Amino acid sequence: MFSDELSQKHITTGSGDLNDILGGGIHCKEVTEIGGVPGVGKTQLGIQLAINVQIPVECGGLGGKAVYIDTEGSFMVERVYQIAEGCIRDILEHFPHSHEKSSSVQKQLQPERFLADIYYFRICSYTEQIAVINYMEKFLREHKDVRIVIIDSVTFHFRQDFEDLALRTRVLSGLSLKLMKIAKTYNLAVVLLNQVTTKFTEGSFQLTLALGQFCVIQV
Repeated sequence: MFSDELSQKHITTGSGDLNDILGGGIHCKEVTEIGGVPGVGKTQLGIQLAINVQIPVECGGLGGKAVYIDTEGSFMVERVYQIAEGCIRDILEHFPHSHEKSSSVQKQLQPERFLADIYYFRICSYTEQIAVINYMEKFLREHKDVRIVIIDSVTFHFRQDFEDLALRTRVLSGLSLKLMKIAKTYNLAVVLLNQVTTKFTEGSFQLTLALGQFCVIQV
């Protein structure tokens, strides 16, 4: 198991401090839940990960592609383009001659290419979300270069449209287990962006993540 952990691949978050907290970055073969209050920057981090997973292998990345499942409509192409440009600048700063050594790297270092390698799904209901997650295994078998699946945010439609709390918990638990299977089977990272919720524990309310018991890593 220890040797398997050593060989496990990571996706940089773009923040050295956050990478340290996560043990090197976002782990492949695991589900990571990232939570916070509205406006804290969860979507920006999700987009950054969708870009960073594409960093060429020659430059220390995975050279993979991303699936971005957007439940709130917060994915903005203009912002993705800006983040891609920033990523390219960082690559050229740290690997100034990488694009000269490899034609594939030179081809990759274009903002339009980064956008093209993000498979985007817009979700408008919890039934669509369930359907897309159930479809994801077939999609990944046909797109073997995907190395990260991001859901932003994982509980949005369930909070809005699901009144039966017990049933909602069971459905989300089932989806979480399916996502864990996907991460391990296809050697990719699953990142669930989420708002924090309040939970009454030991006589007081505390902030907590909605899917904590089903995720390997919580931030």
